[in-house]
Parts: sequence; structure tokens; C-alpha cells
Amino acid sequence: MTAFRHIPLVDISGLGDPDPARHAETVEDIRKAASQVGFLYVSGHGIPPETIARLRAAAEAFFARPQDEKMKVYIGKSRNHRGYVPEGEEVFYGGSKDKKEAFDLSIDLPAADPDYVSGNPLLGPNQWPDDMPEFRDAVSAYYDAVFALGHRLLHGFAEALGLEPTALDEYFTKPPSQLRLIHYPYDPAPDVQGIGAHTDYEAFTLLLPTAPGLEVMNAEGEWIDAPPVEGAFVVNIGDMLEVWSNGVFTATSHRVRKVQEERYSFPLFFSCDYWTKVEPLPAFVSNDHPAAYPAVVAGEHLHAQTVQTFTYLKERLARGEIDMPKGSLGLSSFGREARARGA
Repeated sequence: MTAFRHIPLVDISGLGDPDPARHAETVEDIRKAASQVGFLYVSGHGIPPETIARLRAAAEAFFARPQDEKMKVYIGKSRNHRGYVPEGEEVFYGGSKDKKEAFDLSIDLPAADPDYVSGNPLLGPNQWPDDMPEFRDAVSAYYDAVFALGHRLLHGFAEALGLEPTALDEYFTKPPSQLRLIHYPYDPAPDVQGIGAHTDYEAFTLLLPTAPGLEVMNAEGEWIDAPPVEGAFVVNIGDMLEVWSNGVFTATSHRVRKVQEERYSFPLFFSCDYWTKVEPLPAFVSNDHPAAYPAVVAGEHLHAQTVQTFTYLKERLARGEIDMPKGSLGLSSFGREARARGA
């Protein structure tokens, strides 16, 4: 990773282009961004503007509701981490409560799904407001579109690592890839941080923000602005790609500073299947470069990080209603910030 000063923009319309040179150039652009920065803007993604507009309108309508209406779908009422997240519910590394509210969802499985029936903490049905069918339709359409984009990017990342495009596909058949609708209300109070510094726990993230606020840590520990780029997603490497690549790709620490205006943010966290054992792939391990990461089970890592972040889950843990997976890592155990403090 370098002491970068800006986030590179990559046009991914060249992925899969009949012209091998254009395809190869796009893969190389992805490789440079993922290895040197850990973040990139992605244009040429093909998602219709109206799909994005419908999502934003749906989010604005939901968050404008009275608090008691939003709390009817409070995330603490679910057993697979779906629903409304009120302000102050999350506490990231460093102990600060975030100035935001959110609505969390994932792959929408039926209540009869065997993983849900067996008690999987991240798989199963979504929790939707009963009286907002247009909200469910708009959000689901966006989820499907960005999830498909995630699969295209997965192939691009695999090739950028020197692997076959489909080398990682077997680990992404039924993943708990979470979409978050996040609302940052403007607060004139000083020193109100939007969201604390962290890395993302999954393979990578596809983010659509509506206003500035995102900051990314470079190799010198400096915070670099990552403002929205019209028509582009922000994509960043997560913990699992860092482990698979044995640190060739790094999960870059990021945060949201105090916002100067109301802001919405829509990240989709592209996850592996829950029981995927993630460890450095043989292609990235040698006598000169031994495995630098212990093996982790993707879903257990994600669940453990979530338990350590959400107040309602910490309370369930304290009451003995849930357990932490064995060998769970602490918050922010990956990325540039973790390396700087020797985690």
C-alpha cells in the first residue's frame, strides 16, 4: 500500500470485452488500485440510474417516519440481524457511538430455509415494514442489481490476483451479503463523528454515498477524503480478500467524519458463504512469504465482529442467549490501522 492522496477511478465496462487488450488493461487497473490503495471508484457498472433513484426515495421515505414506526422493525426483534438500527446502537473500535441510523437486510430467504431453521445468526428472511410495499420493491431491486455487479467484480479481483476469473465462485453460492441503508442526519454539535474507523469484515464492499464524509487511511496513517463521484460506486477491499491474498490486497481502514449536510450511504458488503474457511491461498504462500494470517470461518468472523459492535447483541451475549465463535478476533484486527498498532 502507498501513501496515496486520492482514490483511483476504474471503468469496469472493459471487463469481459471481446478485445483482450482492453480487458487486460481493466484488470491491471483493478490490481493497482486494490494492491496500492485498497479503495477504488468504479464506473461503467451498467446499473440504471432509475434503480438508484428509487432506492434513495425509498430510504428517505422510511427514515422520515416517526421513531415508533421505525422501531416496529427494530433489528433486535430479529434473530438473523435484519431490520432498523437506531442511532447509537453501534459502537466500533475505540468505543465511540455513531451518529447515524440504518436499515439492514441481506439475501431474503424463506422462513423454512434450513440454515435459518437451524439457528444460523446471519441467514434467513428479511424484516420489512408491513405498510411500505414500495420500499421492499425498490430496495430488493437495488440489492439484486448490486449483488450481480459484485459477482462481476469478484471475477475482476480474482484475475487481478493472477487467478482464474471463476476461482472464488464456489465460496459465493448463498452468502449473507448485507445491504445497509444508512442515514446520517446533520448535527451542528461539534466533534460528532458519523462512523468510527474500521475495516469491512467481508470480501469487499460496494458503496453508493450521496454526500462527502468518507475518509480513507493511507500508508502514512493520514486520512484522505473520498468524496462521491457522479455515476460511480466506491469499492473497497475487506478482511477476507486480505486473508486470501496473504496481504497482497489490504483491507483499508476508513471512517465517516462529522457530516456538513444530511447524508445517505448504501453499502453492500459482498460476503463469502457462511461456512467458508478462509486462509491464504497457496498461490500467495512461499518460504519467502509464509502465511501471515490464521484461518477464519467467514461467517463466524462476520458474526463475531457484529456481536462486538451492536448493543443488542452484546446484551444477548451477556445474558447467555448467544455465544461468541471460538477463536474470535477483536474489532479492527485487519487493515492498515491494525498493522500500525501491531494487531
